[in-house]
Amino acid sequence: MSFHEVRFPTDLSFGALGGPERRTEIVTLANGFEERNTPWAHSRRRFDAGMGLRSLDDIEVLVAFFEARQGQMYGFRWKDWSDYRSAKPSREITGGDQLIGLGDEVVSEFQIIKNYASGTANYARPITKLVVGTVQISVSGDPQTEGVDYSVDLNTGIVTFDHPPDVQAEITAGYEFDVPARFDTDSIITSMATFQAGEVPDVPVIEVRL
Repeated sequence: MSFHEVRFPTDLSFGALGGPERRTEIVTLANGFEERNTPWAHSRRRFDAGMGLRSLDDIEVLVAFFEARQGQMYGFRWKDWSDYRSAKPSREITGGDQLIGLGDEVVSEFQIIKNYASGTANYARPITKLVVGTVQISVSGDPQTEGVDYSVDLNTGIVTFDHPPDVQAEITAGYEFDVPARFDTDSIITSMATFQAGEVPDVPVIEVRL
């Protein structure tokens, strides 16, 4: 897949509208009951980058970024300001934030995930675009050292240990992350007159599967 490891300007993504999207197929039976199914194992996020534009300079930056990505051709990193870290907004990131696996003395690679829990239900979201300098890993509460105990691929979210963790050892992680995304349009339509009057262009951005 064509992807540029560059982040959409964060001052433009701040203020953008967006969030997760699910796809649910619902069939209403003759007796009024419903059968519900989803073809998607994971949610997909949509955003409107136009809501983050505040000046004519912002439009110039947007157009330059759009042209460099050739519209929908190349993906990029997007900071979702409402959900970009392993810890709650009020807490510092620590290596114990998210459980990503249990050791078995065999497996040495673990995918970083973020868990979304409500009641007894839990959704594990794979995290693939980690932010450099933010990753912390712990094993059973003991902080690990990158380059000594493990390595991490910031573009795939895979953590590789030099030695497989012990049986039932809890592997946890703390981090910041971006959303892999692309423009959901091949055109940016702007008007200086309407922008100065308070109307901003629609700039749809959509998460991509990697």
